[in-house]
Amino acid sequence: MLKSTIYINYLINIVIGIAQFFLGFRVILKLFGASSTAPFVQWVYNTSQSLLNPFEGIFPTTVLDGKFVIEFSALFALIIYTLVGYFLTQLIWMVQRGIERK
Repeated sequence: MLKSTIYINYLINIVIGIAQFFLGFRVILKLFGASSTAPFVQWVYNTSQSLLNPFEGIFPTTVLDGKFVIEFSALFALIIYTLVGYFLTQLIWMVQRGIERK
Protein backbone atom coordinates (compact mmCIF):
# COMPACT_ATOMS: atom_id res chain seq x y z
CA MET A 1 0.00 0.00 0.00
CA LEU A 2 1.39 3.37 -0.97
CA LYS A 3 1.86 5.98 1.68
CA SER A 4 0.42 8.55 -0.70
CA THR A 5 -2.94 6.73 -0.59
CA ILE A 6 -2.96 6.92 3.19
CA TYR A 7 -2.05 10.61 3.14
CA ILE A 8 -4.72 11.43 0.56
CA ASN A 9 -7.33 9.64 2.65
CA TYR A 10 -6.16 11.48 5.77
CA LEU A 11 -6.46 14.77 3.90
CA ILE A 12 -9.97 13.91 2.70
CA ASN A 13 -10.98 12.93 6.24
CA ILE A 14 -9.57 16.18 7.65
CA VAL A 15 -11.35 18.38 5.09
CA ILE A 16 -14.66 16.53 5.50
CA GLY A 17 -14.24 16.57 9.28
CA ILE A 18 -13.81 20.36 9.26
CA ALA A 19 -16.94 20.72 7.10
CA GLN A 20 -18.85 18.42 9.45
CA PHE A 21 -17.65 20.39 12.46
CA PHE A 22 -18.85 23.75 11.15
CA LEU A 23 -22.14 22.45 9.79
CA GLY A 24 -22.81 20.48 12.97
CA PHE A 25 -22.05 23.52 15.09
CA ARG A 26 -24.38 25.59 12.91
CA VAL A 27 -27.20 23.08 13.35
CA ILE A 28 -26.74 23.00 17.12
CA LEU A 29 -26.51 26.78 17.48
CA LYS A 30 -29.64 27.32 15.38
CA LEU A 31 -31.50 24.55 17.17
CA PHE A 32 -30.78 26.02 20.59
CA GLY A 33 -31.62 29.57 19.46
CA ALA A 34 -28.13 31.04 19.86
CA SER A 35 -27.99 34.81 19.53
CA SER A 36 -26.83 35.73 16.04
CA THR A 37 -25.33 38.93 17.44
CA ALA A 38 -22.71 37.02 19.43
CA PRO A 39 -19.31 37.17 17.66
CA PHE A 40 -18.66 33.43 17.93
CA VAL A 41 -22.09 32.56 16.53
CA GLN A 42 -21.60 35.03 13.66
CA TRP A 43 -18.21 33.47 12.91
CA VAL A 44 -19.67 29.95 12.80
CA TYR A 45 -22.56 31.09 10.58
CA ASN A 46 -20.26 33.00 8.21
CA THR A 47 -17.76 30.15 7.99
CA SER A 48 -20.38 27.51 7.37
CA GLN A 49 -22.36 29.59 4.87
CA SER A 50 -20.06 28.75 1.95
CA LEU A 51 -20.50 25.04 2.73
CA LEU A 52 -24.26 25.48 2.85
CA ASN A 53 -24.70 27.57 -0.32
CA PRO A 54 -25.16 24.61 -2.73
CA PHE A 55 -27.96 23.27 -0.53
CA GLU A 56 -29.83 26.50 0.25
CA GLY A 57 -33.52 26.38 -0.51
CA ILE A 58 -33.77 22.61 -0.94
CA PHE A 59 -35.76 22.21 2.26
CA PRO A 60 -37.77 24.71 4.29
CA THR A 61 -36.40 25.99 7.56
CA THR A 62 -38.68 25.19 10.49
CA VAL A 63 -38.98 27.59 13.42
CA LEU A 64 -40.26 26.26 16.74
CA ASP A 65 -41.64 28.64 19.38
CA GLY A 66 -40.34 31.60 17.37
CA LYS A 67 -36.75 31.00 18.46
CA PHE A 68 -35.53 27.46 17.84
CA VAL A 69 -34.65 26.72 14.22
CA ILE A 70 -34.33 23.38 12.49
CA GLU A 71 -32.29 24.03 9.36
CA PHE A 72 -32.93 20.95 7.23
CA SER A 73 -30.65 22.22 4.45
CA ALA A 74 -27.71 22.19 6.87
CA LEU A 75 -28.60 18.68 8.04
CA PHE A 76 -28.83 17.53 4.42
CA ALA A 77 -25.48 19.20 3.61
CA LEU A 78 -23.92 17.43 6.59
CA ILE A 79 -25.15 14.06 5.30
CA ILE A 80 -24.02 14.76 1.72
CA TYR A 81 -20.52 15.88 2.75
CA THR A 82 -20.19 12.77 4.90
CA LEU A 83 -21.22 10.53 2.00
CA VAL A 84 -18.91 12.32 -0.44
CA GLY A 85 -15.98 11.85 1.95
CA TYR A 86 -16.80 8.19 2.41
CA PHE A 87 -17.12 7.51 -1.31
CA LEU A 88 -13.92 9.41 -2.13
CA THR A 89 -11.89 7.42 0.38
CA GLN A 90 -13.41 4.16 -0.87
CA LEU A 91 -12.64 5.12 -4.46
CA ILE A 92 -9.03 5.84 -3.60
CA TRP A 93 -8.69 2.48 -1.80
CA MET A 94 -10.25 0.68 -4.79
CA VAL A 95 -7.89 2.37 -7.25
CA GLN A 96 -4.93 1.54 -5.01
CA ARG A 97 -5.97 -2.12 -4.79
CA GLY A 98 -6.30 -2.23 -8.58
CA ILE A 99 -2.79 -0.83 -8.99
CA GLU A 100 -1.36 -3.32 -6.49
CA ARG A 101 -2.92 -6.27 -8.33
CA LYS A 102 -1.20 -5.36 -11.60
